Amino acid sequence: MPIVAAHLAKIERAVDRTRASYAGQPFAAVHQALAEALQDEGAQRVVPQVVEELAR
Repeated sequence: MPIVAAHLAKIERAVDRTRASYAGQPFAAVHQALAEALQDEGAQRVVPQVVEELAR
């Protein structure tokens, strides 16, 4: 389970960073920023539907 916890921590950091920087922005901008943040964190292996929901 440590691997899963580490992966979830990466996702959480990406979401927190995106939320702080892109609050109130259009969905497309948030979605793109979140995808980039996930890639920067090394967590790009997230189901696309999950990324869309997180971006909303």
